[in-house]
Amino acid sequence: MKTLVLFYSTYGHIYKMAEAIAEGAREVAGNEVVIKRVPETLPPALLDQIGATQAQKAFEHIPVATPTELTEYDNIIFGTPTRYGNLCGQMQAYLDGTGALWASGALVGKVGSVFVSTATQHGGQETTIRSFHTELLHLGFVIVGLPYAWQGQMGHEEVSGGTPYGASTVAGGQGERQPSANELEGARYQGRHTSEIASKLAR
Repeated sequence: MKTLVLFYSTYGHIYKMAEAIAEGAREVAGNEVVIKRVPETLPPALLDQIGATQAQKAFEHIPVATPTELTEYDNIIFGTPTRYGNLCGQMQAYLDGTGALWASGALVGKVGSVFVSTATQHGGQETTIRSFHTELLHLGFVIVGLPYAWQGQMGHEEVSGGTPYGASTVAGGQGERQPSANELEGARYQGRHTSEIASKLAR
């Protein structure tokens, strides 16, 4: 079985979550796990202006995926920051390139899952994941979320992401907050759980 963790990250929060997702996925026996990113669409001058150029050096070694290679995987876990309650433009542009795969039904029956980050606690984590789910359904994915079997989303002692739709983190208005131990554990759980489902379907 093969799992792809596919992400876009501006300042590195989603990249850190992607690494945790992959850690969990690797706990499933026989699972080959690959991490890739989608192409950047913002011009270098703008990335400099918003302070993202330096942050993105932390994951510039991660290879960029093409839409056609999605067919090579049984399980694809997508990570995106939220933009106004929806997925980011870079991820949307990537998905817009899957039209031929949609037309041929090449992704029907594959397992799909989503994780996100927002600047604020109520910045659209759930709406972003649900919007993403709509696109995955059009492509024929079997959707897996983050069930309440992971008890980390039941607590209220601290600010924390984590929804039944998928793992998430709160980055802060200036990106100053990094994924917490609880948020990273939720990501690991999702990676493992999604891969277990995909493994069962692949038998």
